[in-house]
Amino acid sequence: MTIIYQVISTVIVSYVTLTLGIIYTWPSSTLLLFSSENTTLNRPMTETEVSLFGSISFISAMISMLCSGYLLDKLGRKYSCILFSLLQVLAWVIVAVCYKVEAIIASVILSGLSGCMMLIVPVYISEFCQESIRGTMTSAAMVFYGIGILVSYLMGGYLAYDTMNYSCLSMTVLGVVILMLMKESPMHLMSKGLEKEASRVIAYYRGVKITSKIVEEEMQKLRKALNPELDDLTPEVQKLQPSLENKPKISVWKFFKKSQSTRLALMVSIVLNTSGVFQGLMVVQVYAVPMFAEAVPTMSPVICSVILAVVIVVSGFVGAFLVDWAGRRSLMIYASIASGVNCLVLGTQIHLHWGPHWMTALFIYLFVFTYTCGAGTVPSVVVAEVFLPEIKSLASMIAVEWGLIFGFVAVFLFNPLVEAIGLGPVFYIFMVACFLSAIFCFFFLPETKGLTVDVIQNLFAKKCTQEH
Repeated sequence: MTIIYQVISTVIVSYVTLTLGIIYTWPSSTLLLFSSENTTLNRPMTETEVSLFGSISFISAMISMLCSGYLLDKLGRKYSCILFSLLQVLAWVIVAVCYKVEAIIASVILSGLSGCMMLIVPVYISEFCQESIRGTMTSAAMVFYGIGILVSYLMGGYLAYDTMNYSCLSMTVLGVVILMLMKESPMHLMSKGLEKEASRVIAYYRGVKITSKIVEEEMQKLRKALNPELDDLTPEVQKLQPSLENKPKISVWKFFKKSQSTRLALMVSIVLNTSGVFQGLMVVQVYAVPMFAEAVPTMSPVICSVILAVVIVVSGFVGAFLVDWAGRRSLMIYASIASGVNCLVLGTQIHLHWGPHWMTALFIYLFVFTYTCGAGTVPSVVVAEVFLPEIKSLASMIAVEWGLIFGFVAVFLFNPLVEAIGLGPVFYIFMVACFLSAIFCFFFLPETKGLTVDVIQNLFAKKCTQEH
């Protein structure tokens, strides 16, 4: 019973990443339709509009990401989720009632603003789940995103255009409604000095009475996280500490300047998010249908895409299990190596055609599996757990924003790059990114499984000391 409320709450919060996965993958299902003469819109999309249709959501996600740190601190985790879920609702309303190319692109821009949910949801979940299940529960955001991709492919392949639009609108409205049932993050309440409310929320999530020893222990952990000695290698906390209300506030930039461990944690988070982009799955998701049409012409692109989504969902569950069983560091290293090998084999198969077409599909699925277990899972978990509360919103925003910038670049350049060098050599680029990711994680990523944030910061502080 101690984790049942945490699991239920994780499912509710992660549902919004399911609807995000649907609308982010929606261009893949409609790309060929909107650019054809039989389009349901007022006219076919031009080549530039097709590229924007697939990539402009990353630009709007970058914009919303810049505001997400501020909103996380001001509105809290719960109401930030609700706000960006409402933007999804508005986007589907536009898609459902408008048939102009400009309106559809505008809806993609609006839906892209909710892309910062991939930051907000893991942060929210990591703050109400206990350490023993934190990694698995935080990974639920990617699992539900994968389920959203699967639902999007199925709807796009087997439902009429209008039916899909109204179904997706209903699903996003449901997401807003169930978020109303959630309780705020205890960390956010503590940061606002609301200790009584925080203790009640902890008691709820742990399934115990507010007078329980478990609640007091969790409260002590929050106090310790909110009032650490920066870069202190000694994990013990002094018994006498100033209260949170009287604690002098340090500016964010002074915090960055003073804390070497925070700067190293931010650098690691940025590299993890960037490597996740250049390992290639983001591009494969957006352009799945046309990519399969080129790489596997003997198979239905829609069926191939649906199988792809199933693989993403299954590997998401596997990654969620492995991230707490094997640990973040080992999982990222070995999964990146496996993804690199798959990219090498896949690139040569597409480039040289040394095997039958079904082997191309097989290695795409293997690549997706290894990627999702590693680079598709670990970065979001690490970003959600390595930063102290004073800097968490801003630092997480910077790390994810950096990844989104390169995500836009990768998706926007994919089609021109394929035309210039071919689809096979593009996977050679992904291969290099995979191997470089493994090397980086071997030297710089500490194991954070089951550790509190102050202990994790001590690990980064030790690495800073060793470097000097």
